[in-house]
Parts: sequence; structure tokens; C-alpha cells
Amino acid sequence: MESAISKGLGRQGVGLVTLCVLALVVGSVTGVGAIALRALIGLIHNVFFFGEFSTFYDANQPTPPSPWGPFIILAPVIGGLGVVWLVKNFAPEAKGHGVPEVMYAIYYRDGRIRPSVALIKSLASALSIGSGASVGREGPIIQIGSTIGSALGQLLRLPNWQMITMVAAGAGAGIAATFNTPLGAVMFALEIMLPEVSARTFLPVVLATGTATFVGQMFFGIAPAFIVPATSHQELLFPTPAPFLPIYVILGLLCGLASTLFVRMLYWMEDRFDEIPGGEYVRAIIGMGTVGVLMYVLFLSFGQYHTEGVGYATIQSVLRGDLTLPWLLALLFVAKLVATTVSMGGGASGGIFSPSLFLGATLGGAFGSALNLLWPAVGFNPILFAIIGMGAVVGGTTGAAMTAIFMIFEMTGDYGTIVPVIIAVAVSIGLRRALLDENIYTLKLARRGHPIPKVRHTNMFLVRPVTEAATPIVGSDSEPGTEGFRVAVRGRRIVGIVPPGGGRTIRRFIVARDDDILHNVMKRMSRRDAAAALVVKGKGVPREENVVGVITRDGIADTILKHFGE
Repeated sequence: MESAISKGLGRQGVGLVTLCVLALVVGSVTGVGAIALRALIGLIHNVFFFGEFSTFYDANQPTPPSPWGPFIILAPVIGGLGVVWLVKNFAPEAKGHGVPEVMYAIYYRDGRIRPSVALIKSLASALSIGSGASVGREGPIIQIGSTIGSALGQLLRLPNWQMITMVAAGAGAGIAATFNTPLGAVMFALEIMLPEVSARTFLPVVLATGTATFVGQMFFGIAPAFIVPATSHQELLFPTPAPFLPIYVILGLLCGLASTLFVRMLYWMEDRFDEIPGGEYVRAIIGMGTVGVLMYVLFLSFGQYHTEGVGYATIQSVLRGDLTLPWLLALLFVAKLVATTVSMGGGASGGIFSPSLFLGATLGGAFGSALNLLWPAVGFNPILFAIIGMGAVVGGTTGAAMTAIFMIFEMTGDYGTIVPVIIAVAVSIGLRRALLDENIYTLKLARRGHPIPKVRHTNMFLVRPVTEAATPIVGSDSEPGTEGFRVAVRGRRIVGIVPPGGGRTIRRFIVARDDDILHNVMKRMSRRDAAAALVVKGKGVPREENVVGVITRDGIADTILKHFGE
């Protein structure tokens, strides 16, 4: 029996206007999903930390002391056991940080994601984050939004490219609704998700992210994710930044090293946890117990849990100028690195974007504070370097340069940092790629034997005339002694193409004109499942004397291979 997906493959799919309308639906539903996820995280957080049934939770404010005292150490453990049970019994794809699973679905499953993943990912991630695991909420909402897009595509039996577009639109919508960053969300979908960037894929993604942003702003407000004090804005605008450029390069190098360390340590920790005997539940107890102890020790030492959950409160403290001691910021960097990698190793479900922001803010803040202590007369601002560090570590770990640049600008509302961020992000990504070719998303898939392309190769051969790829016709089937392609005629009508050597006549072919481009001909061949295209000159009914040549599927493959060698 022909499956729904295979039926959809033979169709042209919906038009661009309809696809854009579907993107609006995906964006709206994903925006609502982001709101629901935030509420669920708040509910679980309040239950675990205070025993209260309330959905109110401002992650940018430090969590007050829990009445449970040292027993709060058990909160991540109990949450981790619940996550393992959910993932193990209902959706293994919900484990980890989610984005690699979406990329796998795009490149290896034609955009198909099981609808149940959205529900299980929501529950598992909310349980992880709310109970104190050191993970982010952007990974879950990306996977949730992508699942919504995929489910809609499967329901309507969209062809592969349209289903993948819906998946990418859902991913971008998730980022936009979570961080209030529509531009950064579009760049994330383009840089990380979409195999093809064109008007037909770009427009739906933009509409989905814009819609999700609007829905999110209705509930969360229009303020950026982090507030930079107004008194700092003037200091961040250097009228002559040239003397500072080497400083930004050095910070970029430090962030590149930090990004490489984060990526390597994350998967090293997962490997070490996989070696622990006793199964997933034992690993969760060990991993989340470690996270709970670290969280509580930080609270006893500094009055804040710091590494608990998404870590936005600490980031906000750095950007507000409340945390400026270099040694303390460096300590928090190490603590978050350990907490996040151990959380992932122990089976937590959540993203790595928020931890990357935390690592960048603390590393950049420590760097800027150290410079300010060494040369106080220069006026180095730790807040500036914290913002630069956030962008550089995010860019280094994910490999998404434009995403990091746009999102840091949108999340802080400070355009004055754009040039330093660009420099540091570029240097960070360059160093990380020199040390480690894969980013934090693609390495997970590469380790499974499912590599993801690191470049989007522009198919310039697609705009060339079909005559460049056509093999000449040497005669008709009335001349059997000739070698090469021949046309089969009945009277004056062309009925087929005879391959070299007199093989079986090709009956499934289309007619292309000599002024057609290869892209359009290939599209028509795919839609009609044609084995070849007969290229003729002029208009009207094709005749034998007007035949220029023939294009076969093998010929197209040869043209593509030749293009890659150019």
C-alpha cells in the first residue's frame, strides 16, 4: 500500500501563498507552545523549590532560598528520574538538546518527526529545567516547533522540500518566541536548518518567526531578553574603536578555546556516563546528584544557586554590573561548564544555547574586569566584554555566525556592540573550526555516522541552458547502424528515445526547448517521473529534424559532478 508520504512525493505540493499561510499557522501554534512551555517550567520549578502551585517564574531574577534547605539537592535527582522514565518509555528523541534530532529529520528523514515528540519533549524539558538541571529552554521549543511543522506537513502530504521548510519554520518560530529575537531566529533557520535558501523557503520562515514573535510579545512583553543599564550604553559606544580591535581579537580567541572545550567536554562526559553500569536511572542519580550538590554549594558560598536551570539570573547580574570580580566570574564559568555537561551526561532534556550564553557572559565579564583592574585609566567596561563573550561563545559552539551576531544585538538591545561582536564571533568560529571541525550540533550526528554538510553549495549549473548538458542525437531508429542516442518515430511523431547500443526504448520523456534552463527541465522531469528530456529548437510540435539532443538522469548526474569539480 502506498504511504501518505510517498503519495505526497509525486505531487507538486501547495503554492507559495498557501505555504506562507501554513507558516503563519506553524508560527502561531509554536508561539502558544512557547508560552505553555514557560508556564510548565514555572509550575515545576515552584513545586520543586517551594512546594507552591504557581506558574509565575521570572528566570532573570535569582531564585529565592528554598525552604527545603540542603534537601534541595534532591530536586534535580527526582526530576532527572522522571525525565529518564519519559524518554525511555515514550520518545528517545526527546533526550539531550534536541537540535541534532531536528537536523537528522531534515537531512535523513525528509522532515518527518513523530508528533508525540512535541509532548514528551515539553514534559521532559520542563521537568529538567524546573527541577534545576543546567540546560536551556530553547532546544525544547525548537524541537517542539519543528514537530508542529512536520506534523502539519505530514497531515497535508506535502512534498519533501515543503515539509522541510515547515520544520525549519517551526524551529525559527521556537527561537523567536523564546528569546524575542525574530531576526536571529530567521538566521538560525537559514544557517542551521535549511538545506536550500530561496524565496520559496525564506518567506515561510520569516512569516513563521514574525508570527511567533508577535504571539510571544503578547504574553511576555516587548522588552529584550536581557536589560543593559542605560548608563552603560554611552560607555559601550567607542567613537574610535581601532585601538580596541586587538583586544576583541584576543577575547575571540579565548571564546574559541572555550567553545571547543565545551563541545569536547559535553560529548566526553556523555561517553563517561554511558560507561557507568546500572542503566539510565543510576546515571541520572549520579549526574543530577552532582548538579544538585554544586548548585547548593554555590548557594551557601555566594547566596545564589547560579548554575540552576537556564542561568538567566546570573547573566542578567553580569550585564547589570553586579558581578565584576574576575575570579568569581571565572569560577562561575567552570561551574556552569561542569553542571551543563554533567546534566547532559546524566540524561537531562534541554538546550545548550542558554548555557553558551552563560559561559560567554562570565568569560567575557572576567576578561573585561581583569583588564579594568590592570589598566583602570583606560575605562574597560566588563559589561561590553560580557556581551561580546556571549556572542562569541554562541557562535563558536553552534557555528552560526550571523545567528550569534543578530541574536546578541536583539537580546541586549545594544547596537553599539555590533562591531566588537562581529570580530569576536568570527575569530571564535575560526579557531574552533581549526581545532574541531564539527560544531556542537553536527558532532552528535557525525558520531552516529550521519554527517551534516557544513556548506550550502550554490548550484550554478542549474541556470545554464539545457543545450550545455544535452547529448547530441545521431539519427533515428531507421538508422540502426549509428552509435549514440536516436529518436524513435512513428510517421512524423516522436514516440521515444533509443539509447546507445539499441537498448530498451525510453518512452517516459518530456520535451524541452533549447532556451530552457536546466533547473526548470529537472523540475519537470521529477514531477512527471521522466527518464529523459528531448531538447528541441523552435516552438510548435517537436519534429525529428528539430531535435538538438537528449538529457538523461545519468547525464544530469555527470553535469552535477562536473560542476563540483569546477
